Amino acid sequence: MASDYIPLLVLLVLATAFAGIAIVVPSLLGPKVPNKQKLEAYESGIIPFDDTRRRFPVKYYLVAMLFLIFDIEVIFLYPWASVLRDLRVFALIVMAPFMLILIIGLIYEWRKGALNW
Repeated sequence: MASDYIPLLVLLVLATAFAGIAIVVPSLLGPKVPNKQKLEAYESGIIPFDDTRRRFPVKYYLVAMLFLIFDIEVIFLYPWASVLRDLRVFALIVMAPFMLILIIGLIYEWRKGALNW
């Protein structure tokens, strides 16, 4: 039984080693020539025209939340829809609380005006 997980363990070790190598080797071998533009808050080299610690409007938060709501909805609804015929009424009962939470999130976004472009 434990031998079934050896390929998974090997994959995990290799992925961790590759990620570690990809982070450590460039920092050791890469050029280190700091200058004023590289130390700026923006990596594009454009001189900032305002304080970088400014507050963003709430609109960005609402749009991000809207994206997450519908992204998660699609991720969970696709497999659910593919087994709906096999599970029948049980699938509808299980999905009802999830859909209720999504509908509450959509109503919240609608009331806050995130859908007004």
